[in-house]
Amino acid sequence: MERHPEEEIVVTSPMHRTALLCALAALATTVGPAAPAQSAAPVSSAGSASALRFGACPASVPEPPAPGRVECGRLSVPLDWNHPRGPRIDIAVSRVRASGTPAERRGALLVNPGGPGGSGLPYAVTKRAKLPESVRRSYDVIGFDPRGVGHSAPVDCGPMGGLFHGPGADPVPVGPAAEKKYLASLRGMADDCAAGAEGTLPYLSTDQTTRDMDAIRAALGERKTNFLGVSYGTYLGAAYAAAFPHRTGRMVLDSVVGPWDWYDFDVTQSRALLRQRDTFFAWTAAHPDHFHLGDSASAVRRAYLRVRGGLTAAPVDGFGPAEFDRTVYRALGRTERWADLANGLRGYLRDGSPAGIRPDEDFTGPDSRNYEAANRIVKCADGPGPTSRRIVTDIRRTRRLDPQPVLTGMEASTCAYWHHRPAHRTPLGSPGAPPALLVASAHDPVTPIEGARRMRHHLPGSRLVTLDNDYSHGVFASRGNACVDDAVATYLVDGAEPRADVRCAGPGLPAVP
Repeated sequence: MERHPEEEIVVTSPMHRTALLCALAALATTVGPAAPAQSAAPVSSAGSASALRFGACPASVPEPPAPGRVECGRLSVPLDWNHPRGPRIDIAVSRVRASGTPAERRGALLVNPGGPGGSGLPYAVTKRAKLPESVRRSYDVIGFDPRGVGHSAPVDCGPMGGLFHGPGADPVPVGPAAEKKYLASLRGMADDCAAGAEGTLPYLSTDQTTRDMDAIRAALGERKTNFLGVSYGTYLGAAYAAAFPHRTGRMVLDSVVGPWDWYDFDVTQSRALLRQRDTFFAWTAAHPDHFHLGDSASAVRRAYLRVRGGLTAAPVDGFGPAEFDRTVYRALGRTERWADLANGLRGYLRDGSPAGIRPDEDFTGPDSRNYEAANRIVKCADGPGPTSRRIVTDIRRTRRLDPQPVLTGMEASTCAYWHHRPAHRTPLGSPGAPPALLVASAHDPVTPIEGARRMRHHLPGSRLVTLDNDYSHGVFASRGNACVDDAVATYLVDGAEPRADVRCAGPGLPAVP
């Protein structure tokens, strides 16, 4: 998935890739090596419980509201857990302690914001601020930058086949010549990652990250890993449950990635985005006097296509069809962004300026470069990629559904040309793990609810909390829904899963501001 999970995701500035095997100088604390572990063996807490010492955090980590305090440290782990005596990397960890009494404490809650590629170091602060008070009182909230991200041996793929050049080429190829050029750009991206990440490509995987998570658990002296994962974080949590079922504690998986290969997930998402965009067109048309884009979904669609066509023919200040689609992708996943998108479309049709559409985020900056590199590398390390023939076939099928789809989230297409293609996909879930609590928005286009329904079969006994009549990505402690938040908080604090699946009344389509 492209960077989309929750508002709280902050990608910290990456260091140069040559820092991969060096100590993490940006953090002021000292950490000893974690106890060596074989790939499938649990990490011994006795060997690493005292190794993680906390101190000052880098500037990218905000301070929590008083009287809370955030502290950071780093943990040395093997680059390849299958060869624990080989090269090592540092994993950056943050912590905000529980605010309640010792009797209220339930342990540590490890959190991940998604991606792959999202920085979790500041997430311990930003997500904790939105958690119900009972959860804040009960848990030390633990954030971490997964390997390859932020302050944890950040990866750099260089130009990534021209991904950061603006305006980018039209991301929706039409015709054999454009399809051939599209495939060539994917090959160029894979070649750049192979050159930029050198010999680390196979080791920046979800499977290796689960072992880092267990090393964090052991270093904290915790018997179980309690976990809150959003978006890609749900995939990471399910992978941890597969690798360490008896070390898995209370696990909340919010906005669930289904148990598919990454490429299959990307295709599923691309079709869900078409449905969501149609909903956006109809919503905009229901307010013609406000947005002035037409009084029918078809009229709004024509206005949308005029904007995209205009930017394709004449990009403005580096903003063309690729940048437009990226903005649309981001907006469709959170309904609070719909009004800005509609107003931006109207502004371009009125004065020819994309200023109202262009996001504030610097897509060419170092933060985004690290995110995009880590995103592809993790996806391609997690399982087999597609063939080039299948990529073209799926694009054609999607274009038969809608001639102008949004393909921004198709990152795993790059895996067709990956230099280290794994033979097996990452295992997810285990009958030996305790039931988890899954949370989903009924009409989330980024992680469609079908993913949650399928994932629960990999985590037997798990319950599903659904926010009905909702169209956004990220639910718990994000949408402000008391029904969802109370159900999840009760599970985290008391360990009580609902007796049956829970359906909560959602907010519906957004009101016009």
